[in-house]
Amino acid sequence: MKIICIGRNYVDHAKELNNPVPKSPLVFMKPPSALLTDNKPFYHPDFSADIHYELEVVLRIKKNGKAIQPPFASSYYDQIGLGIDFTARDLQDQCKEKGHPWEIAKAFDHSAVISPFVDLDNYDRSAIKFQLQKNGVVVQDGNTADLIFDFDFLISYVSKYFTLQQGDYIFTGTPAGVGPIAIGDTLEGYLEGQKMLECKIK
Repeated sequence: MKIICIGRNYVDHAKELNNPVPKSPLVFMKPPSALLTDNKPFYHPDFSADIHYELEVVLRIKKNGKAIQPPFASSYYDQIGLGIDFTARDLQDQCKEKGHPWEIAKAFDHSAVISPFVDLDNYDRSAIKFQLQKNGVVVQDGNTADLIFDFDFLISYVSKYFTLQQGDYIFTGTPAGVGPIAIGDTLEGYLEGQKMLECKIK
């Protein structure tokens, strides 16, 4: 099982971090040990003083595929969920300054929160609304209509480099509004108004 993540896939998010808008998907990965499921709490690590939330729509791959052509990409996933890509922003900035990889900032234990999954047939995949609330206040309000690279393009692009396998996850990118967490916070993710996940910070 792989956790494949796409960075800077919403224009407003790239701009809020003063990053250039990518011309092709920015891909990174997290190990299985990054998974955090079943609404379990997230324990704030002591190696970072600036952990940020990033809510994303997550695809679950339903069958194996390599070098998938765009017309066939939609047949490789039929369920979606929500995920939080926790990022140690202070460590990420340090890595960027040195030209180093981001793994310690993005792939640490329990940095990939994932909700239960629902059938995609219930949604218009080109315009899925999703939202993150922190302590009851909306902090991210996204719509997949604003993706730079849509689901099918991502499937095709990623599968050129990595064989997609049943059970893999693809985090498709976060909209604007990312920000820091603190011990005592509660994060809640909503998909088309339905609450999908809750994560307490301890």
